[in-house]
Amino acid sequence: MLQVFGKASSINVRKVLWTCAELQIAIEREDWGSGFRDTHTPEFIALNPNAMVPVINDQGFVLWESNTIIRYLANRDNALHLYPSAPRHRARIDQWIDWQATDLNKSWGYVFMSLVRKSAAHQDADALQQGFHQWVAHMTILEQQLQKTGAYVSGDEFSLADIPIGLSVNRWFETPLAHPDLPAVSAYYDRLNSRPGFRLYGRNGTP
Repeated sequence: MLQVFGKASSINVRKVLWTCAELQIAIEREDWGSGFRDTHTPEFIALNPNAMVPVINDQGFVLWESNTIIRYLANRDNALHLYPSAPRHRARIDQWIDWQATDLNKSWGYVFMSLVRKSAAHQDADALQQGFHQWVAHMTILEQQLQKTGAYVSGDEFSLADIPIGLSVNRWFETPLAHPDLPAVSAYYDRLNSRPGFRLYGRNGTP
């Protein structure tokens, strides 16, 4: 049984949970993080010195960093349908996984903290507007890619890249703002709904 440490509402924990659903991996999850058990305790720091979720324990093999975890699980289970071994195909998938973790995630940080978390430190109108424009710019990059593929982020077939990207698209639609028309992104979001793992973990961690 794979142990997963982290609350189900965390976007990074949900990457792992959705991947496990795609691979039909049985899990045992413990709630850690804000609102639950404190990740700054010695017990958790022994698992991840960064005091962040998710963490997995695979029969004594402890691993942190969500994108590393989902790659590990795909490799462990030889899930070539999600993470093919051909170097160029895999590199294209890795490119979008890494883009989500760096460029895309950074673009929505201020807006999400302001409009969803209601953070008092994120209520500057100019910074909010700037953050909105940055987020739109990155979602437009995704729109162009999806127009090109006509299906999923790295090509015709669902891949490991669609898990982190799909969760970020969920965050886009669930944040209360004036969304510009991005038809390929909307069609992609609807397409993801056909997957049981997305229905379980893609919409803010609730079915």
